[in-house]
Amino acid sequence: MNAQFKKGVLELCVLAQLAKGDKYGYELTETISEEMSVASGTLYLLLRRLKDENYFETYLVETAGGPARKYYKLTDKGMSYTQELKSGWLEFVGQVDRLIQ
Repeated sequence: MNAQFKKGVLELCVLAQLAKGDKYGYELTETISEEMSVASGTLYLLLRRLKDENYFETYLVETAGGPARKYYKLTDKGMSYTQELKSGWLEFVGQVDRLIQ
């Protein structure tokens, strides 16, 4: 996949996954990596920026055999932003599709 395509849509992919339910960082990386190659460092930088913009909050969950996991949960602001991005993306994809057909 073209790196520029991926860079532009990764934020939406992360937010859309969190709209389906809370996830921890490694889980997010694995889910997204099933569809596209993404470096975990890139993902964690994006998560930090989105948290700073108050699109989600974090909380820790203890695990039986290791360190606590940091989970990410969308805020109301994050849910609205996700819907805005998704609508814009679908409109954009439709425009591109019409141009390349």
